[in-house]
Amino acid sequence: MSVKSILPFGDPILRKIARPVTEINERTIKLLNDMAETLYADDGRAGLAAPQVGVLKRLIVMDCGNGLIELINPEILEMNGEQYGSEACLSFPGYYGIVKRSLTVKVKTLNRRGESIIFTGEGYLARCIQHEIDHLNGVLFVDHVREDWLIHERTEQKINLLDVIRLTN
Repeated sequence: MSVKSILPFGDPILRKIARPVTEINERTIKLLNDMAETLYADDGRAGLAAPQVGVLKRLIVMDCGNGLIELINPEILEMNGEQYGSEACLSFPGYYGIVKRSLTVKVKTLNRRGESIIFTGEGYLARCIQHEIDHLNGVLFVDHVREDWLIHERTEQKINLLDVIRLTN
């Protein structure tokens, strides 16, 4: 296993749509393992999508506090309720914005054995699922930010959201 470099905002790959995984083979498993190692390389990381490490495949790893979750070709089947909260991204470290997301999501995905599973995520897990699936579709959290700025997590300094979005299109 190896820690992968995370692409920064502005990299054009982050705006591309990832392709479905057509076969779960040794390369797929290795990539999932490498993504998990990358996720756990620093504290405070909750999710990582394959496009963030430069691979346009529909793969996600997440840990929202209850252990590793792997999603292969995830699809959101249902979304209910709404929640507002701060959201950040590994591709734009140090900044966050307030984002509206669904409170619950029902997801269909494959596991690493190729088995189809359906599960429901609520609260923070639902937020994380939506954020990471957005990455698979070339959508970034800044596209959902409710205010006109992002906020630096240490200094609380605000930066203009339009300037940030220009870097990502």
